[in-house]
Amino acid sequence: PGDHLALVTEAELLGERRQVRRGRRARAADLLSTLAELKPDDYVVHVDHGIGQYRGLKHMKVADTEGDYLHLEYLGGDRLYLPVDRINLVQRYVSGDGAAPPLDKLGGTSWERTKAKTRESILAMAKELLGIYAAREIDTRPPYGQPDAYFREFEATFPYDETPDQLAAIEDTLADMQRERPMDRLVCGDVGYGKTEVAMRAAFKCVMSGKQVAVLVPTTVLAQQHYEVFAERMAAYPVRVELLCRFRTLPEQADVVRALATGGVDIVIGTHRLIQPDVRFKDLGLVIIDEEQRFG
Repeated sequence: PGDHLALVTEAELLGERRQVRRGRRARAADLLSTLAELKPDDYVVHVDHGIGQYRGLKHMKVADTEGDYLHLEYLGGDRLYLPVDRINLVQRYVSGDGAAPPLDKLGGTSWERTKAKTRESILAMAKELLGIYAAREIDTRPPYGQPDAYFREFEATFPYDETPDQLAAIEDTLADMQRERPMDRLVCGDVGYGKTEVAMRAAFKCVMSGKQVAVLVPTTVLAQQHYEVFAERMAAYPVRVELLCRFRTLPEQADVVRALATGGVDIVIGTHRLIQPDVRFKDLGLVIIDEEQRFG
């Protein structure tokens, strides 16, 4: 104001510039990669027309322009010729059971119904997840303390050198346990890369804080393996580790169940037997689910 100046922006004079979103242009490398994945008679999914069968690549002349087209066949023998530069609109159909899917009809309504039903399912799942995570955000629990000298002594008994990724997973897990929100963490890795040690340190920290730990596994063989590893690492500490699966007799299982209810068992490892109605914990603080058999 002192200099008698007014500043006027370009947007005030000409209006806001509209951002035009352009579709990503298909790169030659992407086209070649996608074409290499397709074989004649493969089932494919077109984003607008649904499931069809790829019948091969065809060179055609359309409107005085020559080019290569994907020959897609739909229900009733209907054919669609898709320019190769629009191959981003299709992808191979992948089925969990390998069964052949029913073909859609060009111009039909089955594909629109499928997309609408899928959209409803996704929205329902998103709503459920949103509710779960909202509940987690407001739920609290007493946080675990920082690792003490006793915990560091247990760490030192690990007979191998930790990998950088393993150390990062351990530190992140312990940091989660020191927060007031319940922990929900996925540790994913190949067999032999030290996921069990991550779980072991979290379990030890939990037990040393006066809580119980349940380790749920898919098979009795894996349960026995984990039991031996946990029992060996915990042998020098006041930690009772037990196994609950069909490798134990019925009287032995009953003894473990009673001890869990009274707090006499600190860590229990088992199969689906752990989730039977008669299993009760005095103060369960950590549940570890091992899906190693599924992921391999």
